[in-house]
Amino acid sequence: MRARVSWTLVLAAFLTLPPFQQERVEEMGFGQIFRIERMRVDPALTQALRSRWDTEASAFAFPWGHMIPSLEDVSRITGLRVHGRAVSGYTYPCYHDLAERLLDLPVERRSSLVPRVALQESLGLFEAGKNAGESEDEYLERLARVSRRELASEPGPQADLDLCRFLVLFLGRLLFATRGDTVHCRFLPLLADLGEVGGYAWGAAFLAHLFDGMSASERQTSMSGFYPFLQVWAYLYLPALRRGDLARPGLVPIARRWDSRRDTRHLADQLERLQEAIDSYPYLDVVWQPYLGEGDEGQPSLVQARPNFGRSVWSHALNLVLPLNLFLTQRSLGLRQSVVEFPVRDRFRRPGRSFWGLHDTTDWRERAREQIENWEQKGKGVRSDATTDDAYLQAYALKYGGNVYESARHQVDVSGEIASLRALLQSAVQDREAAQGQMTELRSELERVRGTRAGGASSTRRAGGSPSLMEARLAGAVLRAEEAQRHLEERERDLELAHEQAMTLQSERDQLCVRAEAAESQVADMTRELATLRVQRPSGDQEEVIRLRAELLAQQTLARSL
Repeated sequence: MRARVSWTLVLAAFLTLPPFQQERVEEMGFGQIFRIERMRVDPALTQALRSRWDTEASAFAFPWGHMIPSLEDVSRITGLRVHGRAVSGYTYPCYHDLAERLLDLPVERRSSLVPRVALQESLGLFEAGKNAGESEDEYLERLARVSRRELASEPGPQADLDLCRFLVLFLGRLLFATRGDTVHCRFLPLLADLGEVGGYAWGAAFLAHLFDGMSASERQTSMSGFYPFLQVWAYLYLPALRRGDLARPGLVPIARRWDSRRDTRHLADQLERLQEAIDSYPYLDVVWQPYLGEGDEGQPSLVQARPNFGRSVWSHALNLVLPLNLFLTQRSLGLRQSVVEFPVRDRFRRPGRSFWGLHDTTDWRERAREQIENWEQKGKGVRSDATTDDAYLQAYALKYGGNVYESARHQVDVSGEIASLRALLQSAVQDREAAQGQMTELRSELERVRGTRAGGASSTRRAGGSPSLMEARLAGAVLRAEEAQRHLEERERDLELAHEQAMTLQSERDQLCVRAEAAESQVADMTRELATLRVQRPSGDQEEVIRLRAELLAQQTLARSL
């Protein structure tokens, strides 16, 4: 795919930079991107995820609830900076003068696009086309071998010009890439002072760009922007889909650890199987908190960004101002999911996705002042006082109904009530599994304490022969856990029975609909036959007409009753 070629091209441009320039790129927070192994594109996985995207909520709507890529996901998977100033500023109707001053490259009047070939050649990337049958490694090696090294070898004005050109290529063709080969000037005003580039939250801007791309037409099979992020996100949260291989454990950022599995089946077949896999995904295999065992070693930017995690906030990428509704996925923060008001529309009026500042000069810090202040104040922390997920799951199922079961959309009309029962049943299964695990741990601890007491080595036993206080407490806890598990098992059985009854009623309803349609079709056929007989039969031959009329009335009665 084109995205893979762009990655190789930008990587070649980075390797062409002299060491001191590469250090400047590192200081800006972009260095870790270039340590990530080039990954195979998985368009089927991207398409399957995109079909679950709810544009109003800016979240995935799965059968088990909302899930949202977060700032912590961006930081851990890509290593991008997600704290600092919002990526916001001016967009212009024409970037001609700015491009000539900062890039020394011609940009047409009333245009916002940098000539791609001229930009690549200014960085020494000549003959940048990929040859037929050429592998990615061979392509990268050839670019590095034949490219002219016309870049400044020492700091100075020419070095700043080279770096600015590289950043435009990197931002326009990799991090914030759009479909096609275009390289946009929209971030150019933020590069006027290269010393300030590292202070922007480029990772948060990337998240806004991702959300905007997910809201594009489902007919698109390619993914704009840095596509490995979403693939690795799916590997971490939905491991049972088995689309990635953990090839290099322990590396940071996390995207360096993974390779995309090769799937030789047709794209349509892959997509259908993925849809069905998500519909029937085992809920207990959903990983809500994949970073529990992860440390922060070698990731200073992650440590600085930690106060920004776990908060609902507006993310900014110039004219893209989109909400991060993290309150919809409280389970990803280790909380029980409380009932929330589901977003119904984008509260921030903004131009369409195709608008990139071609009409008027716009100061987005002024136009989106409220959202900028929200970012600077780190949004709103997510809190929950819920004891179970039941109320949320029931409200969620009633809102989305059968629409979260993608592969069944064109087969049966699953009502919201059945979806609600299914969600509650799964919640009960999760609670029962958790209770069973806790009871097993308590029993194990109780046996350990009893064994220690029997051996005479318990420090909690005192003279008098009575059981130790710890043993008594553990025994009581085991009894309470057993009682709780019995209640949960009863609740699970009740929900299973209710779900089976609802499905039976749904099946009977579907059968009645089929019979009604057949009866209506028969009525139509008999009506036509009766009309034909009236025209063709002699006036004295009325017996057949009377018989057909009686059958017609009977079928009409049956159709109405059905």
